[in-house]
Amino acid sequence: MHPKALVDACAELVRLVLTFEHPADAVVSRYFREHRGLGPRERATLAETVYNVLRKKLLFEQLARSGAGPKERRLAILGFHGPRDFVKSALTEQEKSWLDQCDAVRPEDLLAPHRHNLPEWLVAPLKEQLGESGFWALADSLAQPAPLDLRVNALKEKRDQVQKELAQAAIKSVVTPYSPWGLRIAGKPALTKLDAFTRGAIEVQDEGSQLLALLLDAKRGEMVVDFCAGAGGKTLAIGAAMRSTGRLYAFDVSAHRLEALKPRLARSGLSNVHPAAIAHERDERVKRLAGKIDRVLVDAPCSGLGTLRRNPDLKWRQSPEALRELAGKQTAILESAARLVKPGGRLVYATCSVLPQENEAIAEAFGAAHADFEPQDAGALLTQLKVPDAARLCHGGASGTGYLRLWPHLHQTDGFFAAVWTRRA
Repeated sequence: MHPKALVDACAELVRLVLTFEHPADAVVSRYFREHRGLGPRERATLAETVYNVLRKKLLFEQLARSGAGPKERRLAILGFHGPRDFVKSALTEQEKSWLDQCDAVRPEDLLAPHRHNLPEWLVAPLKEQLGESGFWALADSLAQPAPLDLRVNALKEKRDQVQKELAQAAIKSVVTPYSPWGLRIAGKPALTKLDAFTRGAIEVQDEGSQLLALLLDAKRGEMVVDFCAGAGGKTLAIGAAMRSTGRLYAFDVSAHRLEALKPRLARSGLSNVHPAAIAHERDERVKRLAGKIDRVLVDAPCSGLGTLRRNPDLKWRQSPEALRELAGKQTAILESAARLVKPGGRLVYATCSVLPQENEAIAEAFGAAHADFEPQDAGALLTQLKVPDAARLCHGGASGTGYLRLWPHLHQTDGFFAAVWTRRA
């Protein structure tokens, strides 16, 4: 594609994404379906340009004020993913001069919002948790794309064997520092074309998500529920840990999301997974299993703000009002899921959020209201599971018990939270 046409396409896609009517990944996917003539490099340029704009939206909007022409074009030029010489070949002399002036702006000369590129309502709770230096370290990490983590299907393969197989396909990988199943790779290779993918030896899954499945510690032959299974990433990890024995229910209120689990399940080789769409957290299917389940994972619907490296549009699409609604939903789901746990069984509440109101606040309120659930130290549990340096992954709550708390800038994972309880006999 000619540079001018590619810049124009980037500007159009930026315009569509910035309406925030739909998630950015859905808008990009739809654009690609409607423009099937685009090659892999053009698709990569378009997608990464959009995500650059979303990550640095406040800065680029400020810089765009000094330029001319449609705003979406100015934003696309500033965020263009590719060599500056390439994008300049598509620009007028006036635009080239303007871009040079923008590129010459030093980060230390910027106002705070143009450095952190976060909505103001999100800044205060992050600074309160992390302090000033920790906040800026997090902000810097959120401005970068996330690495690509794979989970090796332990039911089928050993991690070192898969790593060698990837190397033969010219894909370099390193083992993840905490998860015993994980490999981290640079770039975005075409994984779906690999034999390792088609035969179910690997799945794309952030290391933090893998640790949530590990923390549940589901055993062979047990009855287990993934209460908010979605497309089933954690379900598959749990099923492999169970060695495809016992019974693993994958519940979700979205039949559409569960449909996405089917091809992944077929590749995985698991026979113990039972997907089931439920109407709500009080569904009859849930009631029938009350007090019968050994392990329950509640990966609750949340703001998703721990995934901002992958989904930078979320910081502009979420709001304090939406978070208040989520807190009520999270509380209700945890209450209902807890009824499934049998005496001696384990309950894990998790989110991919970095906000205390979705994490510690929900866990502390549940613990205070349920004396029959004894809190467990997540760090101690992970240490027992031989996770290296597990204490670094956790912090204490009001009860003195450690919660799993993962941060992009500290652990190179998405932001995750988990609290663990055992139901008293």
